[in-house]
Amino acid sequence: MEFNLEIPLNEFFIRSISEKGICVNKDFFNAPFVMSGQMIVPQWDVKSIDDINEASLQVVFDLQPEVVLIGTGKTQVFLPPSTQAHFFQRNIGFEVMTTDAACRTFNLLVAEGRHVVAALLPLIS
Repeated sequence: MEFNLEIPLNEFFIRSISEKGICVNKDFFNAPFVMSGQMIVPQWDVKSIDDINEASLQVVFDLQPEVVLIGTGKTQVFLPPSTQAHFFQRNIGFEVMTTDAACRTFNLLVAEGRHVVAALLPLIS
């Protein structure tokens, strides 16, 4: 899937997503990573949805988002209630969806000026 978007200065946008990886501006990622509109954390120590816990989410929480999008690969897999509680305790909104849906939603929210963070597992996950 190819995304075509005008990119404002100082913002990261997802340009495309496929089974080969995710293209952000001119960089390509084929492993789990975390991004906001202003920053990319290229190595997120998560191999699958089962690895998402308070410790692995700390990099997300450190970015102080108002909302977090978690892309779970080709299929939507919900976080267990114990993991969801970490968002509730911090009063941070979150959505769990397929990675391609998370990428589209991320671009829309960044374009609106929202402080969104995407934690993305590639489609090969």
